Amino acid sequence: MEKYISVKELEDAALALLPKNARDYYKSGATEEYTLAENRRAFQRLRIRPKCLVGLAACDLSTTIFGEKVSMPLGISPTAMQRMAHPDGETANVRAAQTEGVIYTLSTISTSSIEEVAEAAPNAIKWFQLYIYNDREVTRKLVLRAEQAGFKAIALTVDTPLFGIRRADIRNKFTLPNHLKLANFDGHLSTKIHSTGDGSGLNNYVNNLFDKSLTWGEIKWLKSITKLPIVAKGILRGDDAVRAIEAGCDGILVSNHGARQLDGVPSTIEALPEIVEAVKNYNVEVFLDGGVTTGTDVYKALALGAKMVFVGRPAIWGLTVGGEAGVQRMLSIFRKELEYTFQIAGTPTIEDITKDMVRHESAYSRL
Repeated sequence: MEKYISVKELEDAALALLPKNARDYYKSGATEEYTLAENRRAFQRLRIRPKCLVGLAACDLSTTIFGEKVSMPLGISPTAMQRMAHPDGETANVRAAQTEGVIYTLSTISTSSIEEVAEAAPNAIKWFQLYIYNDREVTRKLVLRAEQAGFKAIALTVDTPLFGIRRADIRNKFTLPNHLKLANFDGHLSTKIHSTGDGSGLNNYVNNLFDKSLTWGEIKWLKSITKLPIVAKGILRGDDAVRAIEAGCDGILVSNHGARQLDGVPSTIEALPEIVEAVKNYNVEVFLDGGVTTGTDVYKALALGAKMVFVGRPAIWGLTVGGEAGVQRMLSIFRKELEYTFQIAGTPTIEDITKDMVRHESAYSRL
């Protein structure tokens, strides 16, 4: 794995290895994929303003999330059906997260079950990403299983009344390979995704299962069945962040679902400052995912107010290339880049990273 020295190199290698059905599923975005590109480009429009001669001592990347210490401000986002990338799928991913001391988030529609993931990495800090199904009993059982298995938070996806238009999946008539199943379910819910009449099998799977009628009032019901902190995942507006908190959420994950839902929405790093400002008087933690591929991307998000940053596709690229060792390599690349960025920017701890460490490129193009 040592030959890979950037996340981009892992991505290129993974895309060369994956079969077309899985490759297109993991890498694609909604419709024209404008926001998919913007998620990355928006980071490039931000400039880091390093401080000189600050008297550097030790560099400390660690932080605390919901009372749990993590080794760096980077976690793994939920991505579905990871056994398409590697036979060990989610279990390899979570073992790497455990070894590296970072948070791992398991998708509802995973190819390894809640219990399998818990057994694979009992000491990892694990979150469970939740979709609310029309059948509330299905949803309730998922939450209770996650809590009983030692998961530490629920990441409630709030941006998905239905899945967005992903043209590659439509063209490919995407389905989950028959040797795999959605492991958190039994019977029809675990195998319905094996076939599709027209278009994407994933879209057809969720169309009659997810509850489109959800409102913020649903948070009250969710809090009635679990003591775990609830993170609203998919927020892009300040007023929605406030609604989430007032409904009872404990955290906000600024996310556009990997640009897979609605094309033309802002990149997450563009949306972050509005949300941080909106919730500044609340005791709430703000996180971000989307378009993060380098340590400097993570740093820029921290400067603009994120407590931690999550990555989804980079974990898939590492998993594809080398299973557990590949995910570990991805995390170690981020760690090294973060250590260098913290020190060269003159901010050896997270507490030293303030908003003035980053400026938009427009501040430097007025001549």
